[in-house]
Amino acid sequence: MQDSQEPRHEFWVGQRVRALGDPQRIGTVKYVGPIEGYSDTWVGVDWDNGEGKHDGSMNGVRYFHAKSDRSGSFVRPHNLNQGISLLEALESRYKSDSTKDEEDEMYVLSTSNQRVSVQLLDIKELDLTGNLLSEWKDVGTICEQLPALRTINLSNNLMSPYKTNLPILKIIQVLVVNNTGVDWEQVELLRQSLSTIEELHIMGNNISRILPGSSSTVQGFDCLRLLNLENNCIDEWNEIMKLSQLRCLEKLYLNKNCLNSLFYPDNNERYESEVTCYKPFQNLCRLLLGNNNIDDLASIDSLNLFPSLVDIRLSENPITDPRRGGVPRFVLIARLAKVQILNGSEVTPRERKDSEIRYVRLVISRLHTSPEEIKQHPR
Repeated sequence: MQDSQEPRHEFWVGQRVRALGDPQRIGTVKYVGPIEGYSDTWVGVDWDNGEGKHDGSMNGVRYFHAKSDRSGSFVRPHNLNQGISLLEALESRYKSDSTKDEEDEMYVLSTSNQRVSVQLLDIKELDLTGNLLSEWKDVGTICEQLPALRTINLSNNLMSPYKTNLPILKIIQVLVVNNTGVDWEQVELLRQSLSTIEELHIMGNNISRILPGSSSTVQGFDCLRLLNLENNCIDEWNEIMKLSQLRCLEKLYLNKNCLNSLFYPDNNERYESEVTCYKPFQNLCRLLLGNNNIDDLASIDSLNLFPSLVDIRLSENPITDPRRGGVPRFVLIARLAKVQILNGSEVTPRERKDSEIRYVRLVISRLHTSPEEIKQHPR
């Protein structure tokens, strides 16, 4: 939370802290205790930005393991800030000097300078981005105390893997855990607590694999409509196919990954539900694939096989960059029979007609010298 006025000096391993006087410098406590050759207690911190002095050792003695050679440092307790509680932050924001009769009231001032009471029971969205939270039990406590809460943003809080009881998140419909270190294994463990989740944002967490719990595809998440996996490290489309049985999924964001191709399975492959004949990605209507490494037209053509897909982003891929041997927009429109929005721009009926005419002329001009060319144009 915000910096406290009087920093407390009780520290523990795993705690998130800020450097006193520098709220942007955040790290994780890795060691608390004495250092050989120095007096009193020291706190060993592994800094998020990697700007420390060592790797957790000093004068040949190992005290902790930092994530890099120079991301760790030892700090006196009085030079670290532990933040404040959510309740203290709310009181600081909404309460000021008042009379005895008003001391329990939280309020904001209206444009006419009248007090408007603030009731926490009405909170529906809570943005906790960039604080010092790390424990899921604290998140669960917050959700439990705010029964109207539906959206919570925990971005830029380094969340520790939980070890015992699941946090109570059953009321949450939108969960944002960007840049928190949460991987898919943690998502699977949280699944039981996310029974009403509709949007899940997991950007920038170095995810490279989708690890389903007990089957070959991800199960559950019966209300999930939007899944945001942008800015991760997924490089195999087979990992994405593990999401193909999420039945309510309408929007899948995969910008800024490492994908170099994609496909839609044929009838002989194992991705179709054996119980209900549910087609893979049956309700997916938006797929964002910008800034990957896709470089083949077969991947583009396979997008026609997705049953409901009409909104596609392919910008910043080799296949869409004519300077790198890619194809221009009119070719993409002509090859994608159902696309209505391409790279964020609407495909109007006029643009589609013009693109298809231009595309047919291009193909015909090539057939004179290479009759086999027609096999490369499924439409």
